Amino acid sequence: MTDINEKINKIWDAVVSGSLDLAKNIIIAIIVFYIGKFAINFLLKVVKKVMLRRNVDETVSKFILNILKISLQVTLFIAIIGILGVKTSSIMGLIAATGFGVGMALSGTMQNFANGILLLVFHPYKVGDFIEVNNISGTVKAIQIFHTILVTTDNKVIYIPNGTLGTATMINYNQQVTRRIDWVIDIDYGEDFERVKAVIESIIASEPNMLKEPAPVVELNELSASSVKVLLRCWVATGNYWTLYYSVNRKIYEQFNQNNINFPYPQITVHTSK
Repeated sequence: MTDINEKINKIWDAVVSGSLDLAKNIIIAIIVFYIGKFAINFLLKVVKKVMLRRNVDETVSKFILNILKISLQVTLFIAIIGILGVKTSSIMGLIAATGFGVGMALSGTMQNFANGILLLVFHPYKVGDFIEVNNISGTVKAIQIFHTILVTTDNKVIYIPNGTLGTATMINYNQQVTRRIDWVIDIDYGEDFERVKAVIESIIASEPNMLKEPAPVVELNELSASSVKVLLRCWVATGNYWTLYYSVNRKIYEQFNQNNINFPYPQITVHTSK
């Protein structure tokens, strides 16, 4: 009977001791949870203020804050379950294995994602810039995490993966204060070049968007098989590029017609034997 009582007492002592330890661990876990929650919120506010002072792009800022928040919350969760006596090594291994598998499966997507972050941080271009990449040119409509959206001059909307933009050669025309425009105008062989030049110079004088320095150039560019090619070269402020381009095109057509300057058209000379 004594042995039975001793066993019962030992079991009871173990239950009481275990309950006390569990209660203590729960209390510690609750304290750690609230302290950790406060620390996470405080750290997020500090990081947000730092990014605001450094003018970090809003998209990048939100992304970094979300990633940081999730990482800290996962760390806090692992710490709490460790306090409660759960072995965390298996959980961390599972998280690592899952992350590795997802990374391998989404390697292309992750490349687009990584380049999207770099594009938003370093700003090689911004919304509204006119860029050219892989023979595709257009105005940047939006910069997203995985894609950059361009609108071409003929109003096509093109989604370019950021991974492509991160590795391809890109031209950002808006980073240039001025741009050069070349017109190569075909005229008939019988036309007087000096008269043609005078008409083009009158067009130059009528265009306020055409820069005076460097001075516009009008030269006889090439003697081709069926026409004489006249070059008009000028410089323009980047923002006025298309306005000037279309205006000069229209004026060349109108002024040449008014002055009876002929544009050549494809011709075939046929020799017949008698």
